[in-house]
Amino acid sequence: MAGKLIILSGPSGAGKSTLARHLLKNAKYNLEFSVSACSRKMRSGEIEGKDYYFLSIDSFKSKIEENEFLEWEEVYPGHYYGTLKLEVEKLRMTGRNVVFDVDVMGAINIKRIYKDEALSIFVKPPSIEILEERLQKRNTETPESIQKRLRKTKMELVYARRFDHVITNDKLDVALAEVDKLAENFLLK
Repeated sequence: MAGKLIILSGPSGAGKSTLARHLLKNAKYNLEFSVSACSRKMRSGEIEGKDYYFLSIDSFKSKIEENEFLEWEEVYPGHYYGTLKLEVEKLRMTGRNVVFDVDVMGAINIKRIYKDEALSIFVKPPSIEILEERLQKRNTETPESIQKRLRKTKMELVYARRFDHVITNDKLDVALAEVDKLAENFLLK
């Protein structure tokens, strides 16, 4: 039997990666992480094939032309992100369930393709101000890139209603319990 999909999405800094890592620790969910491809430079501490598949812009565009992506988007000018079809299907065909940490439009596209085989969860920050604090604490962004992300967040929040569930990540322990309950109901019942 092919594995199911759990899609976590929401604004950058909302906590979707934290929730994905939490789910991956629980062996009963039989989850594997879907490693996305991107065209941006590797950040300090990131590992090729574990965090992302780092592609040149030309290589990324070539894979788009060859229809190798399940979903892809030019998130910011010259910064492409996408999910390789072959990677997801390889995992599913081994019976593994797949968890995604993807941008909002990518999540909507994956859900559209997999329908009831996928559970889409929008991770929402408690407020724009708290999100800005979280992004600043990361120390990976310039003030300009933080402002660009915050502008994008306002657009992304409009799409929350298109997801199966919305988790407001205000208190981490509560958000972790919510995502556990959703995963258990979807994967194990």
